[in-house]
Amino acid sequence: MFVRSLQLRNYRNYQELDLALSPEINVLLGANAQGKTNIIEAAFYASLGHSHRTQRDADLIRWDAPAGAFRLAFTRLDAENQIAVQLSRETRRRILLNGQAIRTKELIGTFHAVLFSPEDLFLIKGAPAGRRRFLDGELSQASPSYYRELVRYGKIVVQRNVLLKRIRERREKADMLSFWDAQLAASAEVIVTKRREAVKKLNMLAKLMQRRMTGQAESLAVHYEVKGMEEDHVTNGLAAWYNKMLKSMREADVQRGATGVGPHHDDLVLSVNGVNLRTFGSQGQQRTGVLALKLAELDFLRSETGEYPVLLLDDVMSELDEQRRHALLAFLRRERIQTIITATDAAYFPKERIGTYYEVHDGRIREP
Repeated sequence: MFVRSLQLRNYRNYQELDLALSPEINVLLGANAQGKTNIIEAAFYASLGHSHRTQRDADLIRWDAPAGAFRLAFTRLDAENQIAVQLSRETRRRILLNGQAIRTKELIGTFHAVLFSPEDLFLIKGAPAGRRRFLDGELSQASPSYYRELVRYGKIVVQRNVLLKRIRERREKADMLSFWDAQLAASAEVIVTKRREAVKKLNMLAKLMQRRMTGQAESLAVHYEVKGMEEDHVTNGLAAWYNKMLKSMREADVQRGATGVGPHHDDLVLSVNGVNLRTFGSQGQQRTGVLALKLAELDFLRSETGEYPVLLLDDVMSELDEQRRHALLAFLRRERIQTIITATDAAYFPKERIGTYYEVHDGRIREP
């Protein structure tokens, strides 16, 4: 999979841009606040239907324009496709696939991209929600049905939480929870089963990547942790276990007005050579672990979809030392993965050119 071209119209600081991209490595060079990340953002938006920097689509529209748009032309399994997103300050956005209007759930899984930004360096030591987003984004691209189940689960949790608050206020009876408990348990079983299967693959791939980058000195392990479950195996199935847990926690859930167990509380645990990376890992080990996890994500999506996704590297070269930069670039060149890299300095790259270079200045791009 690779992006052939990207067109922007009144998008962020771009009034108009038509950018043809190389199917291999593309390096966007320029000072901060010139528009490099805006390119990365549009490509990421095409993969999951939202920006990684803002929740408001209006923020994507150029400040002096009533509307904006972008169009991404890409090749998937030798077939040419096009995703267009039309943004307006007055009406809801429109997403079009090959000229036909589609909804977000139909977009997911159409174009695959993996984003690695400086914020991801906090993936290991940050809150569990970030690690769940990482896993859910990966699985949603590989399996649109997983994304639909995730949306369904979210709605169930919201409805159950509303009911919990009404019970706390004595406006409903507690036995009304039985229906939502059964719905939540069934959906949770689907989500956790998919997550566990994915983590098994990620564990194997990340372990290999970590060993390559550390000269076989470190072995990375990735484990999926279900909140409240003492053992990975349950005898009567996950749905039965969740039903039991929901009943046992019902009083506490009513008091706080929120559901205390479910996939929205689970976590990924990463360790190196048996030591918890979040708690005891050095900064260097944590950064290598994140890089290994992101490269494993590339291989995971290839195994699930039949080809590598597009890799988006947003200003991470300055955050990696020379050894990790070399390992990353060597992998990308060897596997011929289309990559869009933003950086402020060409010194982060080898003296010999590794791909196509572009200069970005004040919403304009040119090849030097």
